[in-house]
Amino acid sequence: MRIGVPREIKTHEYRVGLTPGSVRELVHHGHAVVVEAGAGEGIGCSDAAYTAAGATVAGSAAEVFAAAELIVKVKEPQPAEFALLRDGQLLFTYLHLAPDRRQTEALAASGCIAIAYETVTDTYGRLPLLAPMSEVAGRMSVQVGAHCLEKEQGGAGVLLGGVPGVAPARVTVLGGGVVGSNAARVAVGMGAVVVVLDKALPRLAQIDEASGGRIHTAYATMERIEQHVLEADLVIGAVLVPGAAAPRLVSRALLSGMRKGSVVVDVAIDQGGCFETSRPTTHAAPTFVEEGVVHYCVTNMPGAVARTSAFALNNATLPFVMALADKGHMAALGENAYFRAGLNIHRGRVTHAAVAHALGLPFTAPEDALS
Repeated sequence: MRIGVPREIKTHEYRVGLTPGSVRELVHHGHAVVVEAGAGEGIGCSDAAYTAAGATVAGSAAEVFAAAELIVKVKEPQPAEFALLRDGQLLFTYLHLAPDRRQTEALAASGCIAIAYETVTDTYGRLPLLAPMSEVAGRMSVQVGAHCLEKEQGGAGVLLGGVPGVAPARVTVLGGGVVGSNAARVAVGMGAVVVVLDKALPRLAQIDEASGGRIHTAYATMERIEQHVLEADLVIGAVLVPGAAAPRLVSRALLSGMRKGSVVVDVAIDQGGCFETSRPTTHAAPTFVEEGVVHYCVTNMPGAVARTSAFALNNATLPFVMALADKGHMAALGENAYFRAGLNIHRGRVTHAAVAHALGLPFTAPEDALS
């Protein structure tokens, strides 16, 4: 199969769909890979490294898209890339379609077959291609939250871990999944007082046991959410409903009751965000203030640590890219229901129920689309 890797063009996005090591594996399996010039520069991988791995280097994204049967990216196609997609072409990347009608309609109009990293599942119901970036984003959320609490960033001037004689900051984490548990682990390691809220009691038990009781847990009722949000210096939104828009857990009215100079980091912003006041931001302008509270809502947080993120992502995605290349999408998706859960758009039809529901669009079962 002919596989294309364009350079990412989202603002301050430095990750790349395939590393040279991944390219070498694909070439070893008999596939042809074309990489846009400069695609790997953001992670320290030169065009020469891709050539040595067996890839062809193309001068433009248009050349890559034109040459490839399968496009492997990191972030969703940007408007400038919509017109480069064609009927029957495979697209494998993060899509986050539920809050993004424009992209959904553009992908459908192109006739492409779009498979989203974030909705591929496994036998345990986990999200194996989202997990590595969730780990990165969870750990980063505390790092950026601590920075935003500094006075010159608009924060209250609070040190996350405190010092002897001065209490540490209070951190509330909404959601105990991969993002939330990683955020809590880093926050408690920095000396903060941390509480994680979730509706899954077994998950709360795991967090409590793994932390030796250092991370406090609470069942996520409206009352508990209100209590812990109002008490917090830093709130991290880490909720996820696979493929669907994130639930809005914190209203503007509730947020307005927080201490001025407090910080919220909305890791769920890719799926629309879990704070009513959230809106997408970029690494170029990552924060804004609403109701006296600093908001960090960058939609591609892991892009800030691009090298770590790209290699972690490739570890997870390469077996799936290999399956698409070796077998073709009909066989690769047809024989694996967990991989098939990643199919979001198939030649004009929405094939993920949560996306269709969020956008009010007709839904076609992926099995029917593939048949």
